[in-house]
Amino acid sequence: MTDQTRPDAGLPGRKAATQGRARERLGGKARAQPGAGAEHGAGRFESALRAARLYVFSQDKTLQHTRIHSPRDAQTLPEPDGEDILAIKRQVLESGKPRNVEAFYAMPEGRALFAIDIDPTFGPDGAVDGITCRAIDVTGIRSLEREQQRLTAELGTTLQRYETALRGSNVTVFTHDRDLRYTSISNPLFGRDVREIVGYIDNEIVPAENLAAIAALKQAALDSGLPKDGEVRVNEGAGIRWYDLHIEPVRDAAGTVAGLTCTAVDITERKEGEAHLRLLMRELTHRSKNLLAVIQAMARQTARRAGSIDGFLDQFSARLQALARSHDLLVQEEWHGVALAELVRSQLAPYLDRSGSQIALEGPPVMLRPEAAQSLGLALHELAINAVKFGALSTPSGRISIAWTWQPRGQRPTVEIAWTETGGPEVGAPVQRGFGSLVVERNLARALEAGVELTFDREGVRCRITIPETQLLRPVETGG
Repeated sequence: MTDQTRPDAGLPGRKAATQGRARERLGGKARAQPGAGAEHGAGRFESALRAARLYVFSQDKTLQHTRIHSPRDAQTLPEPDGEDILAIKRQVLESGKPRNVEAFYAMPEGRALFAIDIDPTFGPDGAVDGITCRAIDVTGIRSLEREQQRLTAELGTTLQRYETALRGSNVTVFTHDRDLRYTSISNPLFGRDVREIVGYIDNEIVPAENLAAIAALKQAALDSGLPKDGEVRVNEGAGIRWYDLHIEPVRDAAGTVAGLTCTAVDITERKEGEAHLRLLMRELTHRSKNLLAVIQAMARQTARRAGSIDGFLDQFSARLQALARSHDLLVQEEWHGVALAELVRSQLAPYLDRSGSQIALEGPPVMLRPEAAQSLGLALHELAINAVKFGALSTPSGRISIAWTWQPRGQRPTVEIAWTETGGPEVGAPVQRGFGSLVVERNLARALEAGVELTFDREGVRCRITIPETQLLRPVETGG
């Protein structure tokens, strides 16, 4: 027999254990002989060993078998001891210390793994005079242990994947006992670490103003034994988080509700998106009404000063396009606001691409509110149209400088925009103000509470627009 992990014991055949037992039958019944009680006890002992499938045997110092018990009524195991087993037995004889080993043996039903305990025996003089060995088939036990290890590793891998998936999501899974005490949780929740949650109840970890809604959902599931769903808000520090709770009752073997399993999905971004969408719808309604009013006024003023239908259509179409360009920028920024530099570029785009730069732009980053962007966009359009027809853009030598600066001093911090034309034809003051002048001077002052100074110098048109800080979306970035 070939042993693998540990050596095994060759078990000599059990010498006829019944030798020396006198049996007499008198009247068909067994008659007890002297020593029958001891023999009866030994028989019961051997029956117990046989039931346990345990091999027990003794060997002298020469490793000759002196006594053996085999549950198979055989004199020995099918294979003799290998050299490694024999070496270990000799070590026990020499050291007087027990050893435990395992080894494979070829059994009638196939290879089997045996666990063998080897203990020294001592004579009257205290010297080692042999060994006693016990061997038991542990094939099934080791197989179960390997299967258990495999299942444990598989379960650990599955659990690790589950926890990794939860950590990478906005879903938190937790459990409660019957007293609604947290017994486990996958992720931090309500702004608290896992260690601050497990073992506690909601009264100890949830802000008082948010407790009622959460406790009501859980208690309803506990009392009814039915799943419950609901959206709750929790104050976490200076902010608010929203959670979608799904609560499932957990029942014991008797069918009694023993606790709860819950999932909490963080839906804060969705709720904020919904709130922003509602705000946009209200803003859209408000802005649509304002836009229609602006278009109506623009149509009336254009028609009043247009010399012909074709002239009206050209001017009105150009002003609608200017209005549309401002709205395109607002849509790109989801109606949060518009950068002043982008607004200027969009309104002067047809003239910025000319060969040889006639327009210079300069200023710090400024974000305008949507209302300011719409009104200022129309004003810039009218200034550009006037420059094309009569001013600096009507001749190749003309130049326009558009510069804005942040003026933080004073009771009302402002952004000042300076439109300066040079190099164009000599300018004279208009006899009457047209629609463009009305848009620049009156509309800006009324819509933005802006200060406007429009002058027609001989060297070119100059316009200074002072926009109050209230029309800015955020403070100006000065860059240092």
